[in-house]
Formats: sequence, structure tokens, C-alpha cells
Amino acid sequence: MNRLRWTAVFILAVTCASARPEVRVMVQDAPKGFTKLFNGKDLTGWRGRKGDYSPYVEAKLTKEEQAAAQVLWNTDRDTNWSVDAAKSELVSNGKGVFLTTEKDYGDFEFYVDWLMVSPNGDSGVYLRDFPQVQVWDPDNPREVRNGAPRGSGGLWNNNPDNPGRFPLVKADNPVGQWNNFKIKMVGTRVWVSLNDKVTVDGQILDNIYDRAQPVLPRGAIELQTHGSEIRFRNIYVREIPAAEAKATLAKFGG
Repeated sequence: MNRLRWTAVFILAVTCASARPEVRVMVQDAPKGFTKLFNGKDLTGWRGRKGDYSPYVEAKLTKEEQAAAQVLWNTDRDTNWSVDAAKSELVSNGKGVFLTTEKDYGDFEFYVDWLMVSPNGDSGVYLRDFPQVQVWDPDNPREVRNGAPRGSGGLWNNNPDNPGRFPLVKADNPVGQWNNFKIKMVGTRVWVSLNDKVTVDGQILDNIYDRAQPVLPRGAIELQTHGSEIRFRNIYVREIPAAEAKATLAKFGG
């Protein structure tokens, strides 16, 4: 083949390659000691749960009532949650029930990547069924009075005067880019890192359902829906053994 034909073939190959859509699948193995909670293919291990539903109220349901409610919640889950298997991403359309782990957890570490698809989005991570580690668009003009400009990663449902309500630093990536949460909960205390910057440092999570009581010692981890498309990936959990939990809380006097 002469040089002219080789040149033409090379140009055609480069043109075709550049025309292909870029597919970026950022699937990671579970960190050492962690269990993968999302298999990238379907909703195995996750149930639907009515949003902002008090665990005290749910605990009072009979087995029959719980089973009937779960059927309805899972139907809603399958309507409003989906899996983008090509990218191994969980997708919430912002409507319907929260996506909740089938298993309850006590002391744990939880890792998750999240992506706000469009401006002015809102979501969060509920710990033991209690709200929440906040996710929102810091530039949402409708949420300025609620503190959105301070960024995501705070315990927004804490009492206004309590530490942890707002993040220590603003660490959000711009809307349309992925963010990462590293969350640890031991006893009633919570640590949060957003994009490897500490936003909550061992503050107590308030009990929004009964301000006079501490949060329950066990419960599910929930991904919130709140009116906008949010995507999640690389979801992992590590249950913290009792000795480690005791040593962690000893730094706070018990």
C-alpha cells in the first residue's frame, strides 16, 4: 500500500475512534474489610421504604402490616429507582420511596459516590433510618436561607444550635461531577468526609423523631429521594466490631 493510502487509512481510523462515545465505568473493588452493597446490575439487597418514616412507627406494625407495606414500597421502588447497568450506577428519579438496605447496622463505616445530575438537586444519606448526611446544590437560590451555600456533608437535621448541622468545610465538586462520602457512625456519633475533606468530626446525630432520646442503636442505611435525579455507585459498608467501637468512643469519655 502506498504512502498516500496509508495516510488515508490512518486518518479514517482516528476519525472513527474519536467519534465513538466515551464510556467511563468507574467500578471499584470493595476496600479491604468492606462489603459491596450494590452489585451494579440490580436492586438485590435493597428495599423501598416510605420517605421520612419514623422507625418507631414502623416498629409498631404487625408482621402482616409490615409485609403489606413492603409490597407497596417495593413496587414504588421499582417505579422510581433503576440501575444503569452499563455504568454500574443506581439512579433515583427524585420521586417515591427511599432506597434502604435490607439489613440493619449498628456501628459501621459507609462509602458511597454520588452524582447530582442537574442544578438545584437535593438528596441525602440516612443513618439507622434517621436523617441525615445532607446532599444539595450549594448554588441553589431556593436553599440559601437553609444554609446550602455551606455545602453538602453536614448533619442538617440536627438542632440549629448543635455542632455538625453544617459542614466544617465546603467540599462539593461542581454539579455534574462525582462526589465521594466516607461516613462512620459509632454509638450516636458521626464522622463524614466529602471528597476526602472532613465535614463532620464525631458529632452526635440528633433524633428528629424524638429530640429527648438518642437515635436507635441499629437501623438501615437509606438513600434519599428529594425531587431530582441523583446517581450512586461504589457503595460499601464495614461493620465495626465492639472493641473498636468502644475504643473510638473512649476518646469522648465513653
